[in-house]
Amino acid sequence: MAEITASMVKELRELTGLGMMECKKALSEADGDMKAAEDLLRIRSGAKASKAAGRIAAEGVISGFITADGKQGALVEVNCETDFVAKNEDFISFASDLAKLMVSQCVPDTALLAEMPLTGGETVESVRKALIMKLGENISIRRGISYQAEGRLAMYLHGSKIGVMVDYSGGDEVLGKDIAMHIAASKPVCVSSAQVPVDLLEHERQIFTAQAAESGKPANIIEKMVEGRVAKYLAEVTLLGQPFIKDPEQTVEKLLKTKSAGVNNFTLYVVGEGIEKKSDDFAAEVMAQVSQSK
Repeated sequence: MAEITASMVKELRELTGLGMMECKKALSEADGDMKAAEDLLRIRSGAKASKAAGRIAAEGVISGFITADGKQGALVEVNCETDFVAKNEDFISFASDLAKLMVSQCVPDTALLAEMPLTGGETVESVRKALIMKLGENISIRRGISYQAEGRLAMYLHGSKIGVMVDYSGGDEVLGKDIAMHIAASKPVCVSSAQVPVDLLEHERQIFTAQAAESGKPANIIEKMVEGRVAKYLAEVTLLGQPFIKDPEQTVEKLLKTKSAGVNNFTLYVVGEGIEKKSDDFAAEVMAQVSQSK
């Protein structure tokens, strides 16, 4: 049986919004498997899937750049160990230079950046290592993407922790910025229901089926319940299906139609999303060592 720690219970509470004892029991039944425990709680309580923004687990910045004609752009995430370094001007400048380099050299992703020269002639990798020596923390170029727009690009940076780039057609610059801000706030998975990953949709369908089965209703009713929840889920996770943040009375799809516009693609980055960060409890660690020494 896996040890269920207070930090594990805390993490599951943050993911599900449910009580401490419920979370501890689910973790015990799932033998410490966080994902399995979350699924158990969702089935029992009807809770929704956790949002990516609640899983920020590392420090760093999101930086972006778009050319004046709005046709080329890049978004990049650079990570460090502490928020203190994330606010350092040299660190921020490094991330900004990377975004500009990706655009100027048409680099599709960050894997190819290491040996490319920055403005001063030094390679990206040598500058990164110099920053590590200067700032005393590990610094990594986690991910990035460059765009050659089908239409034109819009970008929104929420501070330095959330970044969005949108490729849209029709409308105007105000619409593009509004859509980018909406994505930052509502965090859709993709543009339309046709783009929802099959494995993600199947996982949610299994959860909905298990939830509906708890009702004890006939199979034909359960089937309708599941399909209804799937439709609601697709509206929640797709950009076109979501209520527009500035006017919840209309969906983003309806807004775009009134502007004779469309969204071709978008990228949403949240600093540290999906990275597991060790959460040290110094007091607990000391107590554990004392207990072992007795």
